[in-house]
Amino acid sequence: MKRFFLLGSLLCLLIGLVACSNEEETAEDRIQDYVDYWTEKNFSEMYKMIGDKEAYPKEVFVDRYQKIYNDLEVTDISITYRVPETTEEEEPNSFPLEVSMNTIAGEVNFEAEMALTEKKVEDETKWYIKWHPGFIFPSLKDGAEVGVQTTAPERGEIYDRNQNGLAINATIYSVGVQPGRFEQKEEEKQQIADLLDISVEAIDKALSPGWVNENTFVPLKDMPTTIDEEYKQKLFAIPSVVKKDITGRTYPYSEATAHLVGYIGQITAEELKAQKKGTYSQNDQIGKRGLEQLFESRLKGENGVAIVAESENGDSTVIAEKQVQDGEDITVTIDANIQQTIYNSFDEDAGTATAINPKTGETLALVSSPAFDPNELTYGISQSKWEAIQNDEQTPLTNRFAATFSPGSAIKPIIGAIGLQNGSIKNGEGIDINGKTWSKDAWGNYAVRRVSTSSNPVDLTDALIRSDNIYFAKKAIEMDSDAFVAGLESFGFGQELPFTYPIQDSSISSTGSIDKEILLADSGYGQGQLQVSALHLATAFTTFLNDGDMLQPTLELDEENSVTWQEGLLSSEDTQVIKQALRQVVTASNGTAPEANIDTVQLSGKTGTAELKSSQEDTKGQENGWFVAYPEDESMILSMMVEHVEDKGGSHYTVEKVANIFNQLY
Repeated sequence: MKRFFLLGSLLCLLIGLVACSNEEETAEDRIQDYVDYWTEKNFSEMYKMIGDKEAYPKEVFVDRYQKIYNDLEVTDISITYRVPETTEEEEPNSFPLEVSMNTIAGEVNFEAEMALTEKKVEDETKWYIKWHPGFIFPSLKDGAEVGVQTTAPERGEIYDRNQNGLAINATIYSVGVQPGRFEQKEEEKQQIADLLDISVEAIDKALSPGWVNENTFVPLKDMPTTIDEEYKQKLFAIPSVVKKDITGRTYPYSEATAHLVGYIGQITAEELKAQKKGTYSQNDQIGKRGLEQLFESRLKGENGVAIVAESENGDSTVIAEKQVQDGEDITVTIDANIQQTIYNSFDEDAGTATAINPKTGETLALVSSPAFDPNELTYGISQSKWEAIQNDEQTPLTNRFAATFSPGSAIKPIIGAIGLQNGSIKNGEGIDINGKTWSKDAWGNYAVRRVSTSSNPVDLTDALIRSDNIYFAKKAIEMDSDAFVAGLESFGFGQELPFTYPIQDSSISSTGSIDKEILLADSGYGQGQLQVSALHLATAFTTFLNDGDMLQPTLELDEENSVTWQEGLLSSEDTQVIKQALRQVVTASNGTAPEANIDTVQLSGKTGTAELKSSQEDTKGQENGWFVAYPEDESMILSMMVEHVEDKGGSHYTVEKVANIFNQLY
């Protein structure tokens, strides 16, 4: 009896399964499957479900969908349909659709009516979609084609604090030839090739297309309008040469702001690969260095994009459109006049300089010398000039204001401040120092040397005025390595400089610590392994002009200024001690910067000669001359370093340059 019951149950189950398997698929089931494939962009499965495969071969259907969706960067497809009301005997075969998707031109929404028809295929009746191109976009229903129209944005411009253009979109020359103007064709082509630094073959190739006729302007090279007048006259004197005024990127301050502003150039394959898909094309330009590169995302803007359906009779319908967004204009704290004046003062010397407003932290100049002409690099520099730049011993492509250097004695006011703060130095308290050299027994033949002597005990003021190496070496050892390192760290050494433009971190040593006494002594007067950037050094000097607080440097004009980076590095009373000594560095008879004692402006400052020598006996090593100075009204701190001053009077050479700069600006 039990066995009969089980067999009966199994029979019922099988009958039920057969009944279920014979249940016919409805039109609603069918459209749901189609919608699912559509949202997944499974065009091959979609194709299996359309009815008229003769009118729309698979390759045409699938390839067209894929190309359009790929070109338009279609994502986030959402499709809903509504089941219309019908009688019980009547099955719906047409469904209203609402379609939405994101595209390169923004969101696209449309409505459509999707009908289905029953069709018998291989003894099986199924519902099939009555498909037409209007389901891609309604505008395509009657044979129109879809395309993308792109509008390039205007690149944002860069201005200094006084609205002087540092990188602007201005008139440039598109230089080319007009074939009908050739008088002596071969001779003129050679002249043009020589002047434009291109080959005759390149000119022939530009002239070869079938669309070129006697009156066609054939462009060969773009160049700024600031090209040399003599060169301009030679070029435009050639009968076949024609120029057109177009808009292009120009750098009015040329070499003076080259390292700061940078330049743009055609994007490379490697750069293109690194960018987000669709943001650049292979013909676009991109910031190559400096502010042009740093602010690229803000300067570039966004393309305007329109998805357009064009009918066979030429009528156009905009399916979706995203308006062009021009790049952002950026104003920096730089004063172009100060920047230009400082750059000119280098007069082919290699070095760097930074100017900062000590009351606000605004950076007024960031200079690196020598430099290059960014206009030439943007529009194509000649091979000979490029090779000359690369082989130049002064390395004009090196950005020195972003690098660090040995500060020499220019760091001594900072060391003095550290000593005053930790108590190893007391104002007015002197130490006896005899002779021009000093060493400890354990140092062997090594000794610290000073340039001048004093008959009285040496205190901080005297040591700063005369730049006494022995005093600062002794004080560094007295405060010990831990206190010395901690003091420099409080002034930002070993930290990232909080600044928009990337500047190399100033460092105390290769390891960040000092574990040898000789290294500690040498570091005390700015040698050893100390490395500092010109901007950081100028920033550190703001401590003396802000009652012991060190300001944070800024670069964009709309940044919050007068922000304290490090607070309470020195008492207000002790800052006066340092300031008075820095004035006497310039005015005292035994000071190290007498060249800065000029009539036009009262300067205070500190000199430094960094010796890059292999040993104390090395008499031919490189010396870099520093001078950090500020005027009586404390409106600007200028930190300047000139390389290779060993045969030019040491830091006195730099002092003269700084004095001349203030003479011109004040």
